Amino acid sequence: MEQIHTCAICGKNSFSVYLESSDYFLSKEKFTIVTCDNCEFLFLNPRPDAVEISNYYKSEEYISHSNTKRGVINKVYHIVRKRNHKNKYNLIQTIKRKGTLLDIGCATGEFLNYCKNNGWKVMGIEPDEDAQKFAKTQYNLDVFPESLLNEAPANKFDVISMWHVLEHVHLLEPRIEQIKTYLQNDGVAIIAVPNAACKDAEIYKEFWAGYDLPRHLYHFTQKSILELFKKNEFTLIETIPMKFDSYYISMLSEKYKTGKGNLVKAFLNGYISNRWAKGNNNNYSSLIFVLKKNSGK
Repeated sequence: MEQIHTCAICGKNSFSVYLESSDYFLSKEKFTIVTCDNCEFLFLNPRPDAVEISNYYKSEEYISHSNTKRGVINKVYHIVRKRNHKNKYNLIQTIKRKGTLLDIGCATGEFLNYCKNNGWKVMGIEPDEDAQKFAKTQYNLDVFPESLLNEAPANKFDVISMWHVLEHVHLLEPRIEQIKTYLQNDGVAIIAVPNAACKDAEIYKEFWAGYDLPRHLYHFTQKSILELFKKNEFTLIETIPMKFDSYYISMLSEKYKTGKGNLVKAFLNGYISNRWAKGNNNNYSSLIFVLKKNSGK
């Protein structure tokens, strides 16, 4: 485990315990989320280092890399994922009708394939070798390991997307610097993350599946995302809710809390969370941030 001594947002070094929870998905180990006493950024501390973290993904059921449809939760996930491909594509279309797209953390490539079939030039980055292989063989996509991010040409992409990926990245500043480098001038980054300021996080507390410890190293809010990208020379264009996520996350959270799916209660809490978000700064369970690279940077 590695100990974090400075906040990735403000650089201060005074933290307080925010919440203690467990890896309910796999290892059952206990972990601690701390809050920065200066800027209130939430992050895992201590945390598995870049080598150790791979042990916490070693499951055929890890859903971002899985194509299984066994069980209600997996079935719901795949229904929502298929619908989300079209929604994500439509969002990109509002930025540019056609162009070049890099999807970092593309998993098995379904979204990239959707964009490719609609005329975009696409490339993916995926650290999981099995997911890479699936994307290449199933969809004939150009998908590469993370090491390529040290070699990709500057100013190449119109859009760079990270769909529920940034929270997994060990080194935030270098990754955002890479995004800035590889985007064309006035290019756009699309960043989707769980929102720790949502109502379902308040309802489920340490059982909230959006924490996904220890795979999620950071627990973002609108405030922390804006501070992080502003200091790295991006401007926020738009914040978009992912309204289905509250239902799916509540289903997982119920399972972690009670050992059962409790679908009725989960959907009720998802509905409550979405209703609450409407009157509370759009703090939905997950949010998409559309961020423009500042011209000439």
